Amino acid sequence: MGYRVAIVGATGNVGREMLTILEELNFPVDKMHAIASRKSKGVEVAWGDKTIKCEDIESFDFSSVDIVLMSAGGDVSRAWSEKIGKLGPIVIDNSSAFRKDPDVPLIVPEVNPDAVKDAHKKNIIANPNCSTAQLVVALKPLHDAAKIKRVVVATYQSVSGAGKEGMDELWNQTKAIYGLGDAKPKKFPKQIACNVIPFIGAFNDDGYTDEEAKMWNEVHKMMDPEIKLTVTCVRVPVFVGHSEAVTVEFDRPISPDEARAILREAPGVLVVDKHEHDGYITPVDAAGEHAVYVSRIRKDHTVENGLVFWVVSDNLRKGAALNAVQIAQLLDETGTIKSSSGYRSITV
Repeated sequence: MGYRVAIVGATGNVGREMLTILEELNFPVDKMHAIASRKSKGVEVAWGDKTIKCEDIESFDFSSVDIVLMSAGGDVSRAWSEKIGKLGPIVIDNSSAFRKDPDVPLIVPEVNPDAVKDAHKKNIIANPNCSTAQLVVALKPLHDAAKIKRVVVATYQSVSGAGKEGMDELWNQTKAIYGLGDAKPKKFPKQIACNVIPFIGAFNDDGYTDEEAKMWNEVHKMMDPEIKLTVTCVRVPVFVGHSEAVTVEFDRPISPDEARAILREAPGVLVVDKHEHDGYITPVDAAGEHAVYVSRIRKDHTVENGLVFWVVSDNLRKGAALNAVQIAQLLDETGTIKSSSGYRSITV
């Protein structure tokens, strides 16, 4: 017998990816429930070689399940996650609603698995922001070897990070531009096709956006509050896959070769770094894959102990759905929840 699992937001990009990854990893599911808003009740989603019909969140009995994967946005999570947690199941929330809550662990299993000990404080575990998840997978093994003092990041975030509407807008604008149609922006503040937008989220008083603030808040919570981090988040005309140009200053010298050796042994990381015209990873290469890829590792000649590198991952997978499923695996492996079934753990 396996777990009784509910996915809230099952009709969205990430919700569908969660269903796919749970099946890919043979996570022991005894009963799967697809949960959505009333307007999506009855909509069918794929589960393994079958389809299941979405159930209405308003009428579903959450006390009947063990794990809830929440991927319906912050407003839905704020309205439902604490109520669900009080009924017994553990909620793994993909929104930003509880990431800063001191009683809610924020977890990337390769980075801070010990935080799972606090899972029962509210029966909620937060999934980090998609751009943060891949960054900390690359930073943590380096920080363990040579303490990180400062990080400068520029993100290149795909439109799928803004959901189906973002993907549709890129597709429709691209067709419109080449077909002399209407490319007026609707989801994004400016045209995204054939363009880049140095703005994601909403502006804070200091001129940074809330998307940028998420990264340093989450790095501090999961890794080390002493790390200084600054970031510029940029939306780019890519359908799937976030990329990051990362500059790191350490407290001791660390060579590119040493960094490559450390990262090659790190869980969840694949190093693709050859001095050839195609010896690096792009978002197209990473789409559909589980790993966080690191390329272009080189010395930063502007500081005493600095490195520069390129990080790419599928934001719908490691940045969202895959990390949530890995948290569910962690709950099982640590005995935080119980199951009599085994499964194949992910290896990347």
